[in-house]
Amino acid sequence: MPNFKYVARDSSGSKIEDSIEAADAKVARQMLKRMGLNVLTISEKKKGFSLPSFGNPKPRANQTDLVLFTRQFATMVEAGLPVVEILDILNEQTDDKGFKMVVNDIRQAVRGGSDLSTAMAKYPKVFATLYTNLVKAGETSGDLDVILKRLAGYLEKNLSLIRKIKSAMTYPVISLGLILIITVGLMAFIVPQFVDIFNKMGAILPLPTRIVVAISDAMVEYWYMCLMVLAGIVVALVMVKRTAKGRLIIDGIKLKLPIFGELFKKVAVSRFSRTFSTMLRSGVPMLGALDIVAGTAGNGVVEKAVMSARDAVRHGETLASPLSECPVFPPMVVRMIS
Repeated sequence: MPNFKYVARDSSGSKIEDSIEAADAKVARQMLKRMGLNVLTISEKKKGFSLPSFGNPKPRANQTDLVLFTRQFATMVEAGLPVVEILDILNEQTDDKGFKMVVNDIRQAVRGGSDLSTAMAKYPKVFATLYTNLVKAGETSGDLDVILKRLAGYLEKNLSLIRKIKSAMTYPVISLGLILIITVGLMAFIVPQFVDIFNKMGAILPLPTRIVVAISDAMVEYWYMCLMVLAGIVVALVMVKRTAKGRLIIDGIKLKLPIFGELFKKVAVSRFSRTFSTMLRSGVPMLGALDIVAGTAGNGVVEKAVMSARDAVRHGETLASPLSECPVFPPMVVRMIS
């Protein structure tokens, strides 16, 4: 079946660029209109050469596909289309084979009488706990379109945040990498040449210079041992981070790093606030929301603080008080929550 690339606007005026499979351009326009989209341009995609795939596709979805899936799902639910028909349409226009398999399985489960949230929960690597809980809240309240819109907005902002983080970290990471390369080059190639000059002159080197020379000699003579030590440190850090206590220590160190520490703190607070806000507005009880927020914090220190806050709320205390004891949350955030 031909694949058509289109540019359209949804009911909120947002611009959408995607593709859809249909018999011809006229049918494609009709399908998009039923989805509540105002088509601006549509054209048939030319088939190009693609490498053959081996084995069964793995269930997966990148953030961009998930955002588009959620936004289109919300638009079609709002337009009054049945869930099974929506999943049929989304399954047809999904390009990624792994995600297509997931959507197809969910469609079959819903057609067989399963709840949408229950079917999605079978794929935790694609639909996180936050996602399935919000869908469940939407099914229970009857406001699935509203919940999906909020969820799509949350995912779009989260994706934007990830892109900003990558952009912000690109320059310092490249700078640090270049500094390391230059340092290794100086130690391995430049310093030994100066050592020969100093030896010919018979000069007595000061202690700091002798230390630099010793490090240079060690790097040149025992480079393989240096690589083994470096690999051992990386493996040790990975093993330590797999333990609860080790993860807490490493995440605490990450928050205190120069340059990156403040960025990690801002990301953690932003993720906590946005996730917690989305869940509360969608009708998820506070204790349940705090459980899910803790699991999606991405940092052991923040997760511990949120779990402490949950226990405090369970015993009748306020949410702001335990959060104020965590250095990650700035006073302004605590005051606003209070």
